[in-house]
Amino acid sequence: MLRSIPLHLTKRMSTAAVGKPGPVEEAIVATLKDNLQPLHLEVVNESYMHNVPKNAETHFKVLVVSDKFNELPLIKRHRLVNNIVKEKLADLFPHALSIDAKTPKQWSPDYNLEPSPNCRGGFGK
Repeated sequence: MLRSIPLHLTKRMSTAAVGKPGPVEEAIVATLKDNLQPLHLEVVNESYMHNVPKNAETHFKVLVVSDKFNELPLIKRHRLVNNIVKEKLADLFPHALSIDAKTPKQWSPDYNLEPSPNCRGGFGK
């Protein structure tokens, strides 16, 4: 049975330079909420860690916990999240989308999303 997301369980993080979510981040959050009814959702814009223009929305990390992942192997969970975001964003699909997709049994409220390593490439590096 799917449950709605209590607002206090949904954490939305934006680490973009401006500190507020942009249209790509907002689209990722909205489409994942609509399609997966997550029990917990974190979306982190990590674009600032890369050699991209200011306020870019190119690199994201997502932690999503959903009953819809029950009985799905990890690769199918990742494909599901990737396809949902890809369909919604079409031409605005991010350059990088790191996905942490867990079932409710695999997740606990004290779980911390690991920070990504520093960028090791890009133009001008």
